[in-house]
Amino acid sequence: MDAIFGWFFRATTAQKHTLVAASLGWMLDSMDVMLYALVLGEVQRSMHLSSAMSGAMMSATLVSAAIGGMAFGWFADRFGRARALTWSVLIYSVATGLCGLSQTPLQLLFCRLILGLGMGGEWASGAALVAETWPAQHRAKALAWVQSSWAIGYALGAGVVALVMPRFGWRAVFFAGIFPALIALLVRRGLPEPESWRRERQASVRVGVPIGELFRGRYSCSTLVCATMNAATLFAWWGLFTWAPRFLSMPVAQGGHGLDVLQTSTWTIVMQTGTFLGYVLFGYIAGTFGAKRTYIGYLIIAALLTPAFALVSNPHALLIIGPLVGFFGTGYYSGFSILSSELFPTRLRGTAMGFVYNSGRLVSAAAPYLIGGISERVGLGLALCLTSIAFVVAALIATAIQPPTDLVAQADV
Repeated sequence: MDAIFGWFFRATTAQKHTLVAASLGWMLDSMDVMLYALVLGEVQRSMHLSSAMSGAMMSATLVSAAIGGMAFGWFADRFGRARALTWSVLIYSVATGLCGLSQTPLQLLFCRLILGLGMGGEWASGAALVAETWPAQHRAKALAWVQSSWAIGYALGAGVVALVMPRFGWRAVFFAGIFPALIALLVRRGLPEPESWRRERQASVRVGVPIGELFRGRYSCSTLVCATMNAATLFAWWGLFTWAPRFLSMPVAQGGHGLDVLQTSTWTIVMQTGTFLGYVLFGYIAGTFGAKRTYIGYLIIAALLTPAFALVSNPHALLIIGPLVGFFGTGYYSGFSILSSELFPTRLRGTAMGFVYNSGRLVSAAAPYLIGGISERVGLGLALCLTSIAFVVAALIATAIQPPTDLVAQADV
């Protein structure tokens, strides 16, 4: 046990606080944003949406998240990681609750756009907060645990749907999403800003955050590689996991597996168990093989497993294949946090991570819409197989990752 958790128990109070705060924010972000995917079938029927239009709703959320992420990345560098983390959680929580009040597709779209603004800001601020608080020897494990909370949030969302929707309907599911706002206020109390950010703050205030450095000179290559790589992985993830719950519940005659609400939630929770392990174990595997090799390995295996998940005819087989797809097809994001946080200096880290993650998210916003549209022609199973191509593209781009020489030494501090 000490070998697995000793690094956490020996950490300072400030390090533990930031890790818990970032993990809770990411967990609740996952729960709130994935509630839509989990109730997608009911929303389609209630609001008479086509598959393409339903996917477009999620695509619009991702576009908004890209904008919010870039804005909050700048905000985190200028005003603090803790403040950015808190405001992002408050925004997406309140917006989730408002989704339950929407009466028309346009109203629902507006609420999803507001939700996206907060959702986009959480990742960059939380990841930067942890990366700058934890020492290099434990940074990978700490960021991996933060990422693992996404799986917990997704599973928690599935549990909420199973308990609430059969009794109270899909609108009540969204009302449950407002509770993270209360948790955010509690966790934010006493949350310290990283010492490295405080040291850089005065210089940044005087000269401003040098955003232009991301696009020229020694950091431009890192920006390009991270942004395009993340665009490919996010395209694969949102294309696959937006539609995975619907794939489970869709009637067999339409290419799905015909599971009911409770079964769909159960299958989703089992899948997220694999996702959680993939996130957490990434940090330990990377300690042996390196973050870059582990990241690429995860992506290649995910590309191979996705067609098996999408084309298997027996839904019970998904109880085995699903967790493996979750392990490799999501767990690589622990690696993205690790790799991207080490490619940029403190004065740029929040802005850079916000940009590379969310510019990728902007491109990937087309995935839910495209997969939904293609599924109307060839079936959802075959449409989901297309995400494998994006996993392979991301793995190829990842081979070009190379930290600037001046940051290699800093990463060991």
